[in-house]
Amino acid sequence: MADNDSRAGLRYQTPEILQFVQRVHASHDPALSRAFATPEGVPAIMVGPSEGRLLELLLRLAGARKVVELGTLVGYSAIRMARSLPDDGRLWTIEFEPRHAELARANLAAAGLAARVEVLVGAGADVLPTIEPHGPFDAVFVDADKVGYATYGRWAARNLRRGGLLLGDNAYLFGELLEDSDRGRAMRTFHEEAAQAFDSVCIPTPDGLLLGIKR
Repeated sequence: MADNDSRAGLRYQTPEILQFVQRVHASHDPALSRAFATPEGVPAIMVGPSEGRLLELLLRLAGARKVVELGTLVGYSAIRMARSLPDDGRLWTIEFEPRHAELARANLAAAGLAARVEVLVGAGADVLPTIEPHGPFDAVFVDADKVGYATYGRWAARNLRRGGLLLGDNAYLFGELLEDSDRGRAMRTFHEEAAQAFDSVCIPTPDGLLLGIKR
């Protein structure tokens, strides 16, 4: 009989098991290793290898050609997603910190993806309107400032094609999802509004990955 205890998965996720499945299913080549090794002064807050591989596969399943990312950091997830796109595909990725954007451009160039990815610098809410003429988009991945998630989710609902994907990392908000804070309220709104506009689920990755398919 299957173990229906919701905590069972956590018990099974030993470091040894996670290392094995990561090595088998989400291993790194030199370009990914370069983008995953953040330099001094840059926070190591990118998605993990398995989450990055999941993004890549979800975009392939959706047949995505035009993708938007909020929160580039130094380009690890951008490389993962750009590799899923066809030759005429395009990724617009938005990064608030100019230094991070510069590092991301170098990592994307090293991965041979500079022509497929445009790194845009600025606050997400300011940059998103400038790329709307390129829409509708096939997928939007949100991994940026948490107080902005509700705003980004609404933008995605307006600018995704029917059947397009909304993906939101850190959907558990590091355990703060139910707290009475600006971040908590914004993330709860992101969840609630996504459930209204999308067929959605929160995938139990280490910090939760919201997946929505636009109705």
